[in-house]
Amino acid sequence: MNHKILLLLLIILLSFSGFGQQSYTYQVPSEHADGWKTSDLKSQKIDTSLLFKGFKQLASADHKIHSILIIKNDHLVFEEYYQDYSYNSLHDLRSVNKSIKSILMGIAIDEGFIKSENDLISKYLKTPIPKKNLDPRKENITIKHLLTMSTGLECNDWDKKSKGQEDRVYKKKDWLQYTLDLPMDREPGTTALYCSMGTLLAAEIIEQASGMSLDAFTKKYLFDPLGITNIQRGHTTSDKEIISSAKRLYMTPRDMAKIGKLILQKGTWEGQQIVSESWITTSTNIHTQITGIDYGYLWWQFPFNIQGKPTYATLATGNGGQYIMIFPEQNMIIVCTGGAYNSQEDKLPFKIVSDLVLPSLRQL
Repeated sequence: MNHKILLLLLIILLSFSGFGQQSYTYQVPSEHADGWKTSDLKSQKIDTSLLFKGFKQLASADHKIHSILIIKNDHLVFEEYYQDYSYNSLHDLRSVNKSIKSILMGIAIDEGFIKSENDLISKYLKTPIPKKNLDPRKENITIKHLLTMSTGLECNDWDKKSKGQEDRVYKKKDWLQYTLDLPMDREPGTTALYCSMGTLLAAEIIEQASGMSLDAFTKKYLFDPLGITNIQRGHTTSDKEIISSAKRLYMTPRDMAKIGKLILQKGTWEGQQIVSESWITTSTNIHTQITGIDYGYLWWQFPFNIQGKPTYATLATGNGGQYIMIFPEQNMIIVCTGGAYNSQEDKLPFKIVSDLVLPSLRQL
């Protein structure tokens, strides 16, 4: 049974029926100096009856969700925090970082640091170079292959036996060199396998092509324009000194929602084109599949159902329950954070979205 079927079965089997009956009181999200407009659910034509019933049950449930935010029609209408988290608490984004790197790659191309995602990685990645398992197929790896996780390298995070599985790589001294020295097991551009180390190479390419650290590049071209200042960078899986291109972002859920808004608005922010519309379209289009689920340039396309009609959401996902879900047709963004690391419990937000949020959207 493939991963997609297991995921859908999990969504079906998860149920709120066993949850407790603690009371729930809805509060309109508070306004802070972060640029978000707030309003109540009903003003954005969201029915509250099912939502309130579900979140009453969730309030006393044993779960690992840390936050749930709903932005509808550019208004923050729902904001709940759990496990002592609050609106300004930083959260480890895990693989949501990958989708942000996709935006950064688009900016690097827009700014002329990189000509095209179809360029060979060797054009920009000058050091290190492969030293082991030399294979002519490595010479054909492009940036696009990194973004679609189809490099052909023997790297699969979801296979513990894979030589490029991320936890194995984290134990190595030089992550970049080790990744480039992985053997090839297929032609580039064929089967896509989930490979975090490919996005490390993509980040390193941005650094080497721009001559800036990833932190400085992100700040100048993405976070400063979006007004994102409350961030940290680090890595939870190693006590070693981590190269800057490998550090993960820690952000607030409200700032995660700004990333979703940028995608929803096709790369524009307050009248400024932060990243080209063509890149947003291309990067969120379907280019391949990973275990049966549609995948773009480090963005997922996931099917949902709204009142009997199928719809797709553009997703950034991270281990533990970190999600940015973008619903273009509904002009809606949903952000979740959580602590269900390496557990199927991190799929609970899918159940909340499919069974509580989407059925509450009124027909316009």
